[in-house]
Amino acid sequence: MEKLKSGVPTVAITRVSSLLLVFFTVFTGVQGSIGVNYGTKGDNLPPPEEVAKFLLQATTINRIRLFDANNSIIQAFAHTGIEVTITVPDEFIPDLTKLSFAQQWVKNNVLPYVPATNIIRILVGNEILATANKLLIGSLVPAMQNLHTALVNATLDDQIKVSTPHSLGILSSSSPPSTGKFRKGYDTVILKPMLSFLKATNGPFMINPYPFFGCSPDTLDYALFRPNAGVLDESTQLRYTNMLDAQLDATYSAMKLLGYEDVEIVIAETGWPSDGDATQLGADAESAAQYNGNLVRHVTSGVGTPLMPKRTFETYIFALFNENQKPGPTCERNFGLFEPNLRPVYDVGILRPKGRAAVPGYPGPVVNPVSPKPQHRGKKWCLPRTGADPEALQANIDYVCGMGIDCSPIQNGGPCFLPNTVRAHAAYAMNAYYQSKGRNAYDCDFKQTGAFSTVDPSYRKCNYLS
Repeated sequence: MEKLKSGVPTVAITRVSSLLLVFFTVFTGVQGSIGVNYGTKGDNLPPPEEVAKFLLQATTINRIRLFDANNSIIQAFAHTGIEVTITVPDEFIPDLTKLSFAQQWVKNNVLPYVPATNIIRILVGNEILATANKLLIGSLVPAMQNLHTALVNATLDDQIKVSTPHSLGILSSSSPPSTGKFRKGYDTVILKPMLSFLKATNGPFMINPYPFFGCSPDTLDYALFRPNAGVLDESTQLRYTNMLDAQLDATYSAMKLLGYEDVEIVIAETGWPSDGDATQLGADAESAAQYNGNLVRHVTSGVGTPLMPKRTFETYIFALFNENQKPGPTCERNFGLFEPNLRPVYDVGILRPKGRAAVPGYPGPVVNPVSPKPQHRGKKWCLPRTGADPEALQANIDYVCGMGIDCSPIQNGGPCFLPNTVRAHAAYAMNAYYQSKGRNAYDCDFKQTGAFSTVDPSYRKCNYLS
């Protein structure tokens, strides 16, 4: 049964679905890699053989993850070299507390397909702690341990790792990030033994963060990695310029409290819908392209987060296809990077040149700002205050450009034109005015719509004055 996405302030509770997930790597030479979830809740999706061929020949995808152990799908990816992750459905978790069942499960669902299919990970359920099912929760860690033992007996434990993804509902505290902690009752009884197991077996701790479900009109730019004044953690004096970093660091803080901050964190799924109901903020193709494009660049950049600097993160985008049979609000059916006919909904750079040429109506690459650059002591940039009215920001643009400040970078074709939003253009214009007028505090007031940031908002060839 599918569990719909939901949200809480700052840290988003994630979506869960009985579906297939696909991972792909778009960057090489870094540990952080990007994946995409491949769901099958549609009556018009291409067959697995066609999907395997498409991923292999037309995209940079080189990993898939199945949300079950569907034999026909596993077989479709044989001899492709694509890495495959399979999953034990929730209902089998209690049975896995018996070693004999775990061994039989591996015998039935793994041994017949290796090495032709490159299976590299088994996940035990998905967001089990969010189910509140005492039997499943109590069986989770023993099930993981028995699956690992079965893999050891089959001499596959070096090749295949065992883990399980979590929603951020496992956190009782997440804001500010330095106060992150796991919920009582789960922290020492379930999560500490699980983290001990993952550390011993070199498996990752996997989470499903969704800034889309945690943002508000005041924090939309913060969720989308757009230029913003940031959020200060008073305890650490570290400033956060995007919501994802805050979610990751809240998880890291919770793990550190238990003594397992050295276990790798993997983003099992995250994404942004290209369409949604009228009441859903930011559910549009431009925002989806910005989030996923900026996400890819940020998590593979090596910048890391304020509490985990100089790190990359293995990350999986939801989803590969728009799925027309998913229940729930409109957004649930519009998380895909591709339509079922393989046409891109928007582009985040995963198609090979030959793949682009073969896709009718290919939209071309979407240029988005990368994550803000690191903080610079002593330097300040003037940016729109969180929640500033768009009409007021447009008035700021008109005023600054009318004062003779060079606004050509935010004009069509300029290096700062994209993203083509009032807030992004206002950020450049307001900062240019502040810097050119002598960096006086009152030159960043703009009728109380301006705020200072110590994080350089420059991106790609768009350089903010400083």
